[in-house]
Amino acid sequence: MKLIIQIPCLNEEEFLPIAFNDLPKDIEGIDKIEVLIVDDGSTDGTVAVAREMGIDHVVSLSHNQGLAVAFMVGIDRCLTEGADIIVNTDADNQYVGADIEKLVRPILNGESDIVIGARPIMDTNHFSPIKKMLQRLGSWVVRLASGTGIPDAPSGFRAISRSAAKELNVFSEYTYTLETIIQAGQKNMRITSVPIRTNGELRPSRLFGNIFQYVQRSILTILRIFVVYKPFAFFMGIGITLLSLGILIGVRYLYFVFNGDPDGHIQSLILTAILVGIGFQTILISFVADLLAVNRRLLEGLKKRLQKYE
Repeated sequence: MKLIIQIPCLNEEEFLPIAFNDLPKDIEGIDKIEVLIVDDGSTDGTVAVAREMGIDHVVSLSHNQGLAVAFMVGIDRCLTEGADIIVNTDADNQYVGADIEKLVRPILNGESDIVIGARPIMDTNHFSPIKKMLQRLGSWVVRLASGTGIPDAPSGFRAISRSAAKELNVFSEYTYTLETIIQAGQKNMRITSVPIRTNGELRPSRLFGNIFQYVQRSILTILRIFVVYKPFAFFMGIGITLLSLGILIGVRYLYFVFNGDPDGHIQSLILTAILVGIGFQTILISFVADLLAVNRRLLEGLKKRLQKYE
């Protein structure tokens, strides 16, 4: 049984040795542990430090392409190197290395395909109240969209079996965390969560420059999740809302007409026509979007069959 621990890196020459030295050297049930870093266009000495420490695999991207791309590049390389289990962790030593054993144990026992490390978010002092709220909101949205019960969906500390890794496809350029859980739920993978510990903050997160940017990206990510993975419900909900508003305003206009007071309410009639028209078109879009989602699932199924033949 081969475990590869992948670490996406961007200018981590200072903190990579700390994270690397904290990783476990042996785990019961694992025959071989290797480490892989994905250098996401670093401009410092990250790669040189990794080679000096004797890290087994180093993958370098020509320029910074984002965490989601780095994650998938690492997954593909781990599969090529024959990993039976892949663990993803951060280069800033946010997670306790010893807890990797907690992550891989359900996979080793044949109980799960993906295991997410659940952080003690409410007890993490360097998380602002807004960030804590958005973390909980994001996890709730993911649970709703995926049908899973993962309490900490944004956590990047996770273990993935080889079979599950082959089925993951990330479309987001911002982060992979929410999207992969939704895919796991929709593909009926066995996904679970285990409580893990976190270390003190060594540096601020690089996913966002400030809290406003974090809020903006989080909201856009959540909306995109519904558009991509729940298109019928998303567009149908908007369409029915607009159609209902149009009908209500139209009823209000008819009320005035039947009571002999139509003058001065022609704006309501115009607004009714606009809302009903847009609502009806949005409802039609929901059916088209649903057909596209079905087509995507068929293509993913075809990819899975081809992988089996290979």
